[in-house]
Amino acid sequence: MSLIKSISGIRGTIGGPTGDTLNPLDIVKFTTAYATFIRQSTPNGSGRIVVGRDARISGEMVKNVVCGTLLGMGYDVVNIGLASTPTTELAVTMSGADGGIIITASHNPRHWNALKLLNNKGEFLSAADGNEVLSIAESEDFQYADVDHLGHYSEESFDERHVDAVMGLKLVDAEAVKKAHFRVVVDSINSVGGIILPTLLDRLSVEYTFLNGEANGDFAHNPEPLEKNLSGIMDALKGGGYDLGIVVDPDVDRLAFICEDGKMFGEEYTLVSVADYVLSSLVVGEPAILSQAQGQSPLTTVSNLSSTRALRDITEKYGGTYSAAAVGEVNVTTKMKEVGAVIGGEGNGGIIYPESHYGRDALVGIALFLSSLAQKGCKVSELRATFPEYFIAKNRIDLTPDTDVDAILLKVKKMYASQPDVQVNDIDGVKLDFADKWVHLRKSNTEPIIRVYSEAHTIEEADALAKSIMDIVYSMS
Repeated sequence: MSLIKSISGIRGTIGGPTGDTLNPLDIVKFTTAYATFIRQSTPNGSGRIVVGRDARISGEMVKNVVCGTLLGMGYDVVNIGLASTPTTELAVTMSGADGGIIITASHNPRHWNALKLLNNKGEFLSAADGNEVLSIAESEDFQYADVDHLGHYSEESFDERHVDAVMGLKLVDAEAVKKAHFRVVVDSINSVGGIILPTLLDRLSVEYTFLNGEANGDFAHNPEPLEKNLSGIMDALKGGGYDLGIVVDPDVDRLAFICEDGKMFGEEYTLVSVADYVLSSLVVGEPAILSQAQGQSPLTTVSNLSSTRALRDITEKYGGTYSAAAVGEVNVTTKMKEVGAVIGGEGNGGIIYPESHYGRDALVGIALFLSSLAQKGCKVSELRATFPEYFIAKNRIDLTPDTDVDAILLKVKKMYASQPDVQVNDIDGVKLDFADKWVHLRKSNTEPIIRVYSEAHTIEEADALAKSIMDIVYSMS
């Protein structure tokens, strides 16, 4: 089965039988369920829904089905065309829409696509709201509009307004970036980053070269921005002449940097570096006034349980407070609102900066990172060396149909709960936090496995910790 239904929407491979893949009939079903939910939850709304998509080959087909279904439900559709996920999120609030649908499978390969669902704040649906959409889809209790109440269709771009919003952020130091005369190389994986990022870099007066910059959906390599997939841009940097490499995923909500010598900056350190810049600026002065006025705690940060400890370390360095959230963007944003975080995100290169909006945004990350680099006047590799050094190992435990995952996780939790040198967190699986390392076990939502992530000061230590916990799990089976 290649159709995955979750609280954030549906995703699947294109083609094949209904119910098992992402096909027109299932797209109609879930789009209708979403529109039904929006009408029930926003009865006095604008009657408008935004639709944006990445450059996947299947995107045109999916977009036509989605837009036609929304029109049939009586909603006015604002099609913003080829657009990043953060652009679509901002377009919802900028246009006063009741919600939005992002047609993207993020970092999944080219034969996947997905519908990601937004509320009227341009944010992903909560768990409760997502479950309600799934319930409506299951019941198929649908009511379409009659001929006199069909929706209206319009097309509009929000790219310039997105860039304007980024340039207007208080900590984006456009003048310093301009004076730095940066030369960068960008890999936008032949998706929408190739459309919007030139606009941002032009506004910042950054000289750039694009690899895979044509938004045709023909991904030149596996689109997940991991080192094993980025040999092309890494080789370009090793050849000299560039200050930085920038990599985004197909919908431009994940961001990775590459040092001037062709070595990975580390996707986990995207958030760490930007948070360090934000926190240091707040300690210095003026921007703290803005953050306090917005009801934020100027020195509070959030990331998910599987993200690097380095964010906690640099937060505490500035006298701030770090909080952990369950894995998933909606869980991170919920926690950020709860604690009033000034910045947060995920270790996969996702930066969430509330002064802009509550969504991962690579444009915000690029602008803040370049501002930091320009103000410090150092090389990217030198900046990377200023942060605590950690390594994350990613392992898995394959499950059988008879495996009682909850019972296993409970046993692991009880084994360590009484140990004074271990902090146990069970908000999302079980995380064991030791003085100088951690390991996190959680059941996958998409595969019959337990994900086992661990972190320590060396990759060998991290892997050894994971294997020791995995041995305990195997002994319970």
